[in-house]
Amino acid sequence: MSIRVVLVDDQSMIRTGLRMVLAAEPDIEVVGEAGDGASGVRVVTELTPDVVLLDVRMPGMDGLEAARRIVDAGLPTRVVVLTTFDEDEYVAAALRAGVSGFLLKVAPPEDLVAAVRTVAAGQGLLDPAVTLRVIRSFATAPAPDPGRAAELAQLTERETDVLALVAAGLSNAEIAARLYLGEATVKTHVSRVLLKLGLRDRVQAVAFAYESGLVSPGR
Repeated sequence: MSIRVVLVDDQSMIRTGLRMVLAAEPDIEVVGEAGDGASGVRVVTELTPDVVLLDVRMPGMDGLEAARRIVDAGLPTRVVVLTTFDEDEYVAAALRAGVSGFLLKVAPPEDLVAAVRTVAAGQGLLDPAVTLRVIRSFATAPAPDPGRAAELAQLTERETDVLALVAAGLSNAEIAARLYLGEATVKTHVSRVLLKLGLRDRVQAVAFAYESGLVSPGR
């Protein structure tokens, strides 16, 4: 079955470019488009695609509010935010809204295709460049949430270590090397962390790690 995608961006040229790249792939189908957040929410609600690529800055309802509404509606659609290097202020808010990933608008076509496949497969997507911006955005965030901090008690010591390294932007292979574990073992630990904390993917795990105080900027 093909991966069904909706594109939401107020610039028609951007949507056309995204569509051209994705339509060239045999396993990806662009099933809808919208030029603003409100229309995007309607299209996603009607079509329930596997993935929506959502621009942050749009007239009327912006991408952040659209992302919140899509996630809060409990739809199976995974939200990927399209961002640029000058939009740091949106990163933490988008994480808290429950998006599944970030994609830089300047990313090459092969990264776009890989991102859609990764998120559709149920994995989070956080580009290393965006990870650094997440750290900067949380540097000015309020104090850790006591409720979130208390939830950490559910994790074993090893699971806590793995969560901290996920928040640092390390891949499973890198975590395995750091902790002298097999990559399959790390994958199991990550899955257990997500299950215990009620998180959907690695992107939400990064947000949780900062909000709980497990990881702090500069640590």
